[in-house]
Amino acid sequence: MAVPEQTGAETLSPNPHPTVSAARTGSPSAASGEGKVRGLALIGEQLHLGMKSLIWSANMNAGSNNIEIGKKEITGSVAMAGVFALVLFIALPLFLAGLAIQRSGSFAFVLVEGVIRVGLVLGYLAAISLLRDVRRVFQYHGAEHKTINAFESGWALDVPSVRRASTLHPRCGTGFLLVVLVVSVIVFSIVALFHPNLFWLVGSRVLAIPLIAGTGFELIRFMARHRYNPIVKIALLPVLGTQKFTTREPSDDMLEVAICAFNSAREGEEETAGAAA
Repeated sequence: MAVPEQTGAETLSPNPHPTVSAARTGSPSAASGEGKVRGLALIGEQLHLGMKSLIWSANMNAGSNNIEIGKKEITGSVAMAGVFALVLFIALPLFLAGLAIQRSGSFAFVLVEGVIRVGLVLGYLAAISLLRDVRRVFQYHGAEHKTINAFESGWALDVPSVRRASTLHPRCGTGFLLVVLVVSVIVFSIVALFHPNLFWLVGSRVLAIPLIAGTGFELIRFMARHRYNPIVKIALLPVLGTQKFTTREPSDDMLEVAICAFNSAREGEEETAGAAA
């Protein structure tokens, strides 16, 4: 997800949702302090918002089918998703890298682990995009990016104008994931210099999250601010390229939803700013 430069801290979400919350900016806690604190706060906020949106969506869908979803079911689903993510994106890359490279404290091990993790993330995104409902979400994601790009280009926020805009944006959460993965390779390469045992090898992947998230957050903000710099343009190519996994060309009614959500978010932001003044 991407938000306009003119507003506060950029909100980056790898799980775009076609609601007003999809265009809101980060909280003051995510917009202040050190980069690593800001990045971690941003991820925490987006996980919270994403879960609220998903739970609301699930309840709406279940209600239409006369199905009730309680806290027990929600807690169980979240726990299973968390375990699945840890196994797929943390444990499995470590295991496969260990099979390929015997020396866990070497740069080669970290590099192979990082390549495997990137492949798993992109493969996962490609796989879920085959689901009809997920493709629809990705279309809304594209509609959101088109709306933000049209706004930042000074175009009229109507369907014909927004339709011309790109579905790719430098402050997208999908690109943020790629930056985080690249930063993690660098950080874990430094850890490898100390030849950690298995306990610290796994522990470093958890303990380094604030540093990696914060650094990735600052890097993607920097690249977005300097997107027209020739060197930054080249660096942005893979960041923008990964968004092709999570964006699709939207229909006109989806563009209308994105424009309405964006305008509502801006109005809410202006009302909040006016009340605080």
